[in-house]
Amino acid sequence: MSRLIEADVAIVGGGIVGGSAALFLARAGKKVVLLERDRCGSRASGVNYGGVRRQGRAPQQLPLAQRSHALWGQLPDLIGEDGEYVRSGHLKLARSPQDMAVLESYAAQVADYGLGLRLLSGRELRQMYPMIGDKAVGGSLCPEDGHANPRLVSPAFSRAAAAAGATIIEGAPVSEVEQTSSGFRLRSVAQDLTVTAPVLLNCAGAWSGVLAARLGETLPISAAHPLMAVTEPLPAFLPVSIGVEGGGVYGRQVTRGNFIFGGGRGIPHPVSGDAPVPDFARPERGALISLLQQAAELFPDLAGATIIRSWSGVEAYTPDHEPIIGPSSTIPGLFHACGFSGAGFQTGPAVGAILADLVTLGQSSTPIAAFSADRFC
Repeated sequence: MSRLIEADVAIVGGGIVGGSAALFLARAGKKVVLLERDRCGSRASGVNYGGVRRQGRAPQQLPLAQRSHALWGQLPDLIGEDGEYVRSGHLKLARSPQDMAVLESYAAQVADYGLGLRLLSGRELRQMYPMIGDKAVGGSLCPEDGHANPRLVSPAFSRAAAAAGATIIEGAPVSEVEQTSSGFRLRSVAQDLTVTAPVLLNCAGAWSGVLAARLGETLPISAAHPLMAVTEPLPAFLPVSIGVEGGGVYGRQVTRGNFIFGGGRGIPHPVSGDAPVPDFARPERGALISLLQQAAELFPDLAGATIIRSWSGVEAYTPDHEPIIGPSSTIPGLFHACGFSGAGFQTGPAVGAILADLVTLGQSSTPIAAFSADRFC
């Protein structure tokens, strides 16, 4: 039997952004309906590496990242579990004097943002982290950054939203969306469901551009496919989350001993006119071996480790790798939060809180002007 749900706010996308927005709006007393095409947290929010870092972000993202940092510190109160979140520190390694100069320049550029960065010479690096091999010449440590399990954290936000009173509907791809005199009408044929609401939040990840286009608005969203893998459990050797200046492998070791790492791209599933965004991607064996070799050059303890699982996914990118956050300039009541370009896991809770601010207060104390979609016009 066809259903009709009238809501204050409709959200499309059940990743960490959509789920956290639903949570904060429900706690503010709004009637919220969230539609997720698959399972909440199963797309980019659930397949990412799990880094919860501020280090390395552009300065305009740091107020957002700092707000999210505070929310991550409240994670059990927000979602009812710790999500394996630890403030292990994030260490960015330099493999050349030129890379080290970049880290030094960045530290000076963001000195006023309270990250507490500590620049480490090669000697200091090995005193603190003797497991690091000869390839690294120095590094930059952000002591309170860390990592979490995205497969636990991301869906937990939607569950917490449901507990707060939001209606969460999975397996509900949006078949139709239209602007009406009173807001928006969304239709999910798969659920035989219609949702109406005066406010619509576009948190659809790699599908955000498709949703916007249906309403006549163009967003420059493209899909990319992260490559991830995990090794067998190993003796503890890596107490921090690591990245590399200039790109390459990044990794973290979890309590069970497994080394989780990523870098590069998977191979997307072919698309058709009916499916303009690939539903999934698959890992490529040669790329995985190359990544593990890079990791072993930095951490000799990884030599001979066995990969036990690998995966890829679908993430949304913008041309400048900065997100789109804020109200549509052409469609009243429509708000976008998408295009996080592989770096949305840490900022997700704050983006959800900002969307709730925009809906309930009409503004947010966290600056988001740099993320307006108008910058692409």
